[in-house]
Amino acid sequence: MPNIKSASKRILISKARNARNRASKSLIKTNQKKFDDAASEGSREATLSAYKTAVKTIDRAAARGLIHKNNAAHKKSALTAKLNSITR
Repeated sequence: MPNIKSASKRILISKARNARNRASKSLIKTNQKKFDDAASEGSREATLSAYKTAVKTIDRAAARGLIHKNNAAHKKSALTAKLNSITR
């Protein structure tokens, strides 16, 4: 238990940010799984749609500093390679 009032406020802020960051990281993983499922089905339209949402989510997380920009580039590169191997 913190003794200083500002420290207790910081704990509340930290908990809120932690929850938001966990939700965002979970959304990244969910969108990647949706892309993988669409890619395994072989439907080009569904795969492309899932790809766009996954890339958008990854870009947003990198812009907010949730993941490193190189990590985002690595994830997007893997998704793009998988998309290109399926649609061609």
